[in-house]
Amino acid sequence: MLGQMQHHPLRIIDILTFSAEAFHSQGITSVMEDGRRTRHTYPELLARTGRLANALDRLNLQQGDRIATLAWNTHRHFELYYAVSGTGRICHTINPRLSAEQLVFIFNHAEDRAVFVDPSLVPLVAELRTRLSTLDHVVVMGGRADLPSDARDLLCYEDLLSAAPSDYDWPDLPEESAAALCYTSGTTGAPKGALYSQRATVLHALMVVAGHPQSLRNGRAVLPVVPMFHVNAWGLPFTAPLAGMDIVMPGRSLDGASLYTLIEQEHVFTAWGVPTVWAGLLQEIRSRGGPPGELGDLVIGGAAAPRSLIAAYEEMGINVNQAWGMTEMTPVGSRGLLPPEVRSASLDTRVDAQIGAGRRLFGVDFKLVDENGNRVAHDGQTPGELYVRGNTIISGYYNDPEATARAMDKEGWFGTGDVATIDATGRLIVRDRAKDLVKSGGEWISSIDLENTAVGHPGVRACAVIAVPHPKWDERPVLVIVPEGDARVTLDEMHRHLSDRFARWQLPDDILFVDALPMTATGKVSKLTLRQTFADFVLPDLREE
Repeated sequence: MLGQMQHHPLRIIDILTFSAEAFHSQGITSVMEDGRRTRHTYPELLARTGRLANALDRLNLQQGDRIATLAWNTHRHFELYYAVSGTGRICHTINPRLSAEQLVFIFNHAEDRAVFVDPSLVPLVAELRTRLSTLDHVVVMGGRADLPSDARDLLCYEDLLSAAPSDYDWPDLPEESAAALCYTSGTTGAPKGALYSQRATVLHALMVVAGHPQSLRNGRAVLPVVPMFHVNAWGLPFTAPLAGMDIVMPGRSLDGASLYTLIEQEHVFTAWGVPTVWAGLLQEIRSRGGPPGELGDLVIGGAAAPRSLIAAYEEMGINVNQAWGMTEMTPVGSRGLLPPEVRSASLDTRVDAQIGAGRRLFGVDFKLVDENGNRVAHDGQTPGELYVRGNTIISGYYNDPEATARAMDKEGWFGTGDVATIDATGRLIVRDRAKDLVKSGGEWISSIDLENTAVGHPGVRACAVIAVPHPKWDERPVLVIVPEGDARVTLDEMHRHLSDRFARWQLPDDILFVDALPMTATGKVSKLTLRQTFADFVLPDLREE
């Protein structure tokens, strides 16, 4: 027997039409490329989005066409999210920090018909244009003054909007319709596409709002430091309007000083981004003598946050919430909301509880498997590769059956490539990427655990652990350090610093010093680059033989 309930397809555009009605005074403040700030309410954004939808029709772009964006975090990028998906087209955000070869591959693999590009990124498109086989339109996201002098066939975003009406009859799309396309950064092999549906995107927004009540609060302001070209800014352009929040879009300036000023002047309550961003802001906070204005909450994702970073913000009264997810998960899969019994505990107890990725969102299921594919216990001790399933998780990669076959198991679960533990209360701790674990003497050493403890040493500004070959132990860990100041921490000093938390066999065999750690296009440390850089490194005990 079926229930007697109405059924209406879930549509992304309904988030914006809802917020324009229910939260008419909230909206978006954007930092533009010239440094000025603009302010638009949700009703104004809905009207501009309607104009953009009409403009897309006039460009003869069809439902199902992929529309690329190369843009920073601004209100115009937000408008594209809704106008493109709301008309049945597919919004394809592209990371401008990728290599030229990766960009060309992604454009052509997606078969993009148009690209909307911020003025500062127009030269990048010009460099690639002759190699992009399906591109018909290039639209510069600005006014006529933002067009280059030799614009030729470039279109002007604001001209397109001014020539179109704001009313638009949004189509009744099947909720399974494709709405957005995001590619992985391609650190191993070619980039792979995750094709999100209307349904998955709306469900993800509802799940994240429900799972992050301490962060997503009506009437507060949220700062998405995570780029909109990185997994849809972790869904914030959908979750924040749904929660009735103001959004402060930072544009392209993400240094500590710029973020501090923006947070203070725009009364930001919660800010979302990767650990390296918050390490930079922390330095600025210390130099200015205190945190900015109303900042009370940080959501950290993309990589594990060091314990010292969490403790520093918690000491200021700023709540830290670690979240975990992947491009293939729309992307958020867990939230670090502390259990009630821990919230009033001591600082050390709270910080200990915040280490890890928290607990799964409603609608996301976890399982751990060993190297033979057998499930392992969720006892907090036994590690296994993490597999996930749910309505917001891909069933395969876009136009890539080989990658799909590698990623999905026989039960339809997606393999994340993360090695993790889960305890009886559902607490997830990601121990490492499978490819980054140090496999020594038949045992695993977590590079993440070593890094997060090592960075707490006063002589370490940043660090990473890589595995190097060893004839007896298979692999041994080496610590790569960016020093704090001119001093160089010795290996013995580092061993003493680590010895309370690690067995002797887990300690690094050597230290290498660098001026800076190489970063991926998504703001994570590139261990692939480090492994290539130190491919010829020989461990001290082997040099003596």
